[in-house]
Amino acid sequence: MAGSHYIALSGLRARADELDRIATDIANIGTAGYKGERQARVVAERAQFERTLDTAIDTSLGDVRLDVRDGALASTGRPLDLAIDGDGFFVVETADGDRYTRNGHFTLDADRRLVTEDGYAVKGVDGPIVVGDREGELNVDADGTVWNGVTRAGRLAVIAFADPARMTREQGTLLGAGDQPAVAVAAPAVRAGTLEQSNVSIADRLAAITSVSRGFEALQKSISMLMNDVDGKAIEQLGRRV
Repeated sequence: MAGSHYIALSGLRARADELDRIATDIANIGTAGYKGERQARVVAERAQFERTLDTAIDTSLGDVRLDVRDGALASTGRPLDLAIDGDGFFVVETADGDRYTRNGHFTLDADRRLVTEDGYAVKGVDGPIVVGDREGELNVDADGTVWNGVTRAGRLAVIAFADPARMTREQGTLLGAGDQPAVAVAAPAVRAGTLEQSNVSIADRLAAITSVSRGFEALQKSISMLMNDVDGKAIEQLGRRV
């Protein structure tokens, strides 16, 4: 197979992966705290071809970068809907260790612990946050302190990273930080009765999906031309007797 075929096929593969990523962003436009992703295409030379196919290079997707721009804050009036205004992430305890999120749609489990909608415990500065009294009114201060009436239940851990765009999506709105150290936010701004909306722009994503789809179609046509016209004529010419 000629090197031009590899280039076109790798371009198709890269655009198929990009379409999947864009579709995920669009599907999560209504998910609180969701962050979109950005990804570039790069040229990856195939060293194993050495000099036999110098033109055989791959078009590949580069590193994924999280779009960490803030989403709009929407009032819900629900006391356990929490949003961070500015830098920082809530800390969630999972079986695989701490994970991080901007989705503050929290609730209480059967043990009156503060948990995510998936049941993961939300970590406080001093451990799990447990609201013991069922009669007290729930309130959350701007610094993340959770109150049940006049009883202090704990203070939410809010942390930040030097390069949050390097964080990786693991499940829904849960993010992993890799080898980046977590740094406590000294003065977090937590808004109670509020949720941060997804930062995905539907207009931007529709424009992107249109652009990628057109590129996909153009590459399909080029492969068809290469295989049916160019290769076909080459075989026809080579097959003729002198």
